[in-house]
Amino acid sequence: MSALTVLADEFEAPGPSIFNFPPLWEGAPGWATKPVLFASVGALLICALAWSAFAKPKLVPRGMQNLGEIGYLFVRDEVARPFLGKDAEKWMPLLVPLFFLVFCWNLMGVFPGIQLPIASHIAFPAVLALVIYIVKLYLGFKHQGFTGYFKNLVPPGLPKPVYALLIPIELLQNFVTAPFTHAVRLFANMFAGHMILAFFSAVGFWFLFEALTPFGAPVGILGVIMATLMTGFEMFIQYLQAFLFTLLAAMYIGASLHPEH
Repeated sequence: MSALTVLADEFEAPGPSIFNFPPLWEGAPGWATKPVLFASVGALLICALAWSAFAKPKLVPRGMQNLGEIGYLFVRDEVARPFLGKDAEKWMPLLVPLFFLVFCWNLMGVFPGIQLPIASHIAFPAVLALVIYIVKLYLGFKHQGFTGYFKNLVPPGLPKPVYALLIPIELLQNFVTAPFTHAVRLFANMFAGHMILAFFSAVGFWFLFEALTPFGAPVGILGVIMATLMTGFEMFIQYLQAFLFTLLAAMYIGASLHPEH
């Protein structure tokens, strides 16, 4: 056990530094990093898949068109229609690429050779959340009017003392908390999930390859098993977070279009 203790003392668990990337080449601007590169690759990949599916649609869908229509129907029926109703089709050009872009970025966390969920860098979900937030405010002011938008934040008919408490809460929720949590929920899940995968992978590599001993081998095997199981679980979380991010976007847009709901 003393040998295992020594090995454990020498083992260094991965930290937040695994998310820090230098510029891609010497002299490159500070923003030209691996996350930016693969964020762009993911966006181009979604564009290419959409083009291959819908550039020449057939009456009877096959191949990529069939897969594309399945994805479209999923976003329409499970995300758009519950919050947008009859306006769902108008917002599909935003919601469909949003879902698949976030899902693609998330899946890069388990893709060999990349192994980096793009949304684990707060800048990317923050930009997407900011776009949705701007759309939300624009639609709210356009459809409800400036005064009406603020009036609709709180329900009518409540006792006046209640408004003294409720109005600040609603203002905070709509103008600070909502966009902040929209971005941070996605970021935090991808950040934490990647850290867990990195930890168990490092345990397996260290105790099975870097410092293989009879006592350390079972720990290394356990690390490999946990890394495998957590990879499957993380893929489910990656899908779920893409779904929730798009769902919240549809909810915010629907609330601005139909405040009565």
